[in-house]
Amino acid sequence: MWLRTKMRGWHSRSGFDKIDLYTRGTLYSLVWMTVLSQSLLTVTRPVRDSGAPAVLIVGTVLTAIAQGVCGTSLAAHAVEGYLGRRTVDRRFIGLGFVLMAANAAGLLVLCSYTGVDRFPELGLALGASVVPFITPFVLLVPLWASVAFQAAMSLALSGGVALAGGDTSFVFGTMLGSALGSGLIAVTVRLSAWSLGVMAKLRDAQDVETRLAVAEERLRFGRDMHDVLGRNLAVIALKSELAVELAQRGNPAAMDQMVEVQRIARTSQQEVRDVVRGYREADLRTELAGAQGVLRAAGIACDIQDRSGGRLAPPVQAALGWVVREAATNVLRHGDPRRCTIRLANAGGTGVLVVENDGVPDAAGAPSGGSGLAGLRERLAALGGSLEAGPVGGGLFRLTATVPGTPSPPLSPSSPSSSLPQPSSQPSSSQPSSSQPSSSPERRGEGPGGHHSAFTEER
Repeated sequence: MWLRTKMRGWHSRSGFDKIDLYTRGTLYSLVWMTVLSQSLLTVTRPVRDSGAPAVLIVGTVLTAIAQGVCGTSLAAHAVEGYLGRRTVDRRFIGLGFVLMAANAAGLLVLCSYTGVDRFPELGLALGASVVPFITPFVLLVPLWASVAFQAAMSLALSGGVALAGGDTSFVFGTMLGSALGSGLIAVTVRLSAWSLGVMAKLRDAQDVETRLAVAEERLRFGRDMHDVLGRNLAVIALKSELAVELAQRGNPAAMDQMVEVQRIARTSQQEVRDVVRGYREADLRTELAGAQGVLRAAGIACDIQDRSGGRLAPPVQAALGWVVREAATNVLRHGDPRRCTIRLANAGGTGVLVVENDGVPDAAGAPSGGSGLAGLRERLAALGGSLEAGPVGGGLFRLTATVPGTPSPPLSPSSPSSSLPQPSSQPSSSQPSSSQPSSSPERRGEGPGGHHSAFTEER
């Protein structure tokens, strides 16, 4: 049960979170593996039988453990500092250095009791004693400073071995081993942190791309509204000024001008309604292509199987377009999918859309509490359709939407021809029926160009 819970937690993480956890886990494991190895070497039989004080042996082991605790915390801070998220206190770095020096000094003092001949693992223990500090330190300083520190540390360790009575070959072996070992660890740690930094920048770039796409769509909608309203509002303002001047002179043509202003305003209202309706409706082909592009960009293989033949009714395609949009969003948000299949079929005019993805635990229940699927069910119910969603076993999640080819009639004659829910920009019911743009014969077939021509004649 515990393992299954941990596996679910792992699969629920995003790709960046997995790499972040793997990188940090590798650094922490490296620190504690070296702490464990040097602690075991410290309590071997030659050391215990050498006459060294028990306080010295225990103190050396406790210092190694304290260095492991400090090194783990320092590694966590170093990763955050390398990614530019926070700064590391220099006093904390100083504490790690002091613990490393005390640990290495304890090993050298033990060697003075046992002798180099009876403690041949001294070089390995000394190399392991510097790893808990080297691991985070290489992320906190520039590359040249890291290389200089490792060289100085290798010389210091070899000098300590020489003072402990080691011969030339042992001293040289200690210096070479510590230099190569610390260099390999430094390269590994920096490459791991660099990979994590690249993934963090990629995630930030994807977030920026998403925000830019939203901003671009808002700008597009704003441009459409400006194109529709800007021209007509300018004509309304000028005609209103002209009507005021005519009214002040007692010219009856002022009434004609105000009627024209009323006509342009109602035409503008209908144009705005058309813009909003087009903005809110979803095109099935566009949504399928967009979902495939977004999922592939997120590292999810997306296969689209279209067997509809392009013969579905426009209201059915619009409704299924909304389903594709919501389904793609759910695939990105939930689980850890690697594959997604979208199947579209035409069953005698009835549109059937099936979206299936993996990466869902078998014990997961049907989604609840969200408004996305509930809104889709309401939207499809208005067309006589249905929506089913839930896990089907084998780590698969399936969403099935069915929309009949003969949608339900609109609730009122004034409703737009599209059977999708429309924006609430319809005129108030308190207006007379003659004020509707489609009920005045004199306005049929006129566009914004008619507004300018009428104003030119009055000028």
